[in-house]
Amino acid sequence: MRIPVSVLDLAPIARGETASSSIAASVALAQRAEEHGYQRVWYAEHHNMPSIASSATSVLISHVGAQTRTIRLGAGGVMLPNHSPLTIAEQFGTLEAMYPGRIDLGLGRAPGSDQNTMYALRRNPNSADRFPQDVLELQGYLTGRTKVPGVDAIPGKGSDVPLYILGSSMFGATLAAALGLPYAFASHFAPQMLEPAVAAYRREFKASDQLAEPYVIAGVNVVAADTTEQAQENLQAVKRNLAIGLFGRGQRLDDAQADQLLAQGAGTHVNSMLTHTALGTPAEVGEYLEGFLKTADADELIVAHQAPTTEARLRSVELTAQALEDLGA
Repeated sequence: MRIPVSVLDLAPIARGETASSSIAASVALAQRAEEHGYQRVWYAEHHNMPSIASSATSVLISHVGAQTRTIRLGAGGVMLPNHSPLTIAEQFGTLEAMYPGRIDLGLGRAPGSDQNTMYALRRNPNSADRFPQDVLELQGYLTGRTKVPGVDAIPGKGSDVPLYILGSSMFGATLAAALGLPYAFASHFAPQMLEPAVAAYRREFKASDQLAEPYVIAGVNVVAADTTEQAQENLQAVKRNLAIGLFGRGQRLDDAQADQLLAQGAGTHVNSMLTHTALGTPAEVGEYLEGFLKTADADELIVAHQAPTTEARLRSVELTAQALEDLGA
């Protein structure tokens, strides 16, 4: 591929499916991405969400790592305020020991959950305020330069697992710039601040031991299919699933009820989330991604392949790779 392209796997549990089938689909997706030259696959930490199976992110990475050979795997991201830095250093140090040179660690400060779930996680409501200090503490464990006297991450010490700051606001951009870390913007669901945040990151970036020049990864949705009509049908199914997940209050709703939710206001929110979506055949998807890369001023794209079935997601992975090859990769 001419530009680095990666996959963000949300490990969706489709209607009528189970966590087991979702995890099997994540393995198949990573294998297909590896086969077609994608750079990495990342998994996001979410909690108490019936439609997402990636809550135990490091466990999922370990499982997928055992069934792939070369593709990088990581968190996109771990919500660090939910954990102690030492615990995450140990987990990702263990992964790096198991799969040397293949592990990434993306870090976010959002809860990835609601207030009741924050309580269930035993998360302090003010823990996000320590995010910059916690990132530095975690970095110290991984580089072997601990900031806590007498405490090392075993495994983890000296593993130098690369860190990435995730965000959708100016906070993450300025923190990534100050620490000299790569910055991944969540434009696949929170597009509003993409351009000013990336501009601020590039303007304020300070080189570090990990990174000499700024590096931006931008999230984008892709719904690639063999025909435009099939892609449009797949996107409508994705919108229904989002409406049910976000506004269905745990109810089992059919397509007609989901369409009613979309018509009653959920559609405005869902459409906003999907602002940056490449839709259609390989030619249409390739053209969109080329334009988005310039809009985002990104060095790498991370793609959320949106489709209602595993088969459609796997086909989207293939067709997107084909699209980028056709552009002259």
